[in-house]
Amino acid sequence: MADSELQLVARRIRSFPDFPVPGVLFRDISPVLKDPDSFRASISLLANHLKKAHGGRIDYIAGLDSRGFLFGPSLAQELGLGCILIRKRGKLPGPTVCASYTLEYGKAELEIQRDALEPGQKVVVVDDLLATGGTMHAACELLGQLQAQVLECVSLVELTSLKGREKLGAVPFFSLLQYE
Repeated sequence: MADSELQLVARRIRSFPDFPVPGVLFRDISPVLKDPDSFRASISLLANHLKKAHGGRIDYIAGLDSRGFLFGPSLAQELGLGCILIRKRGKLPGPTVCASYTLEYGKAELEIQRDALEPGQKVVVVDDLLATGGTMHAACELLGQLQAQVLECVSLVELTSLKGREKLGAVPFFSLLQYE
C-alpha cells in the first residue's frame, strides 16, 4: 500500500526547467495539492513515518512559511496534534524570537511567537521541499531558542544535490521523494 501511495504522490510532482532562473529545475507540488488522493497519500505517508519513528512522543508539528503551512496542519490533524507556525519576519503579532539565514540572493529571517512552546516540548518541523537547508536550519535554531527539542525535520521533496540535509547537523531528516 505504501509503495502505491508513494507512486501516486510522485506522479503528481511536475518539473519546470529554467524556473525561476535559467539552470534551475523547479519541482512543483501544486498537482499534489490539487488531487485529494495524492495529498491524502502524502499526509498518510508522512504520518506513518513519524508514528514509527517517534510513537506518541511528538508534542507539536511546526509548519514553515509558507508551503509548510499546507502540510503542517493536515499532518498535525492526522497525528492528533497541534500545529505551530514559523513565519517570515513581521507576520506574527506579539513578542517573537527571530533567526536569520542566507539565501542565494541575500538574507531572510524567520520568527516564532515567544509563547508558542514550553521548554522541553518535542517538535517535528515540516516543509514542502528541502533545498539548501537554510530555512529548515533557521527553524531549528528558533525552536532551540525556545528550548524545544526538534525530533526530526520532514518534507515532501528533497533536492539531494543541494545537500540541505547536511545543514541540519544532528537533526534527523526524512523526505518522501528525492531528486538530484
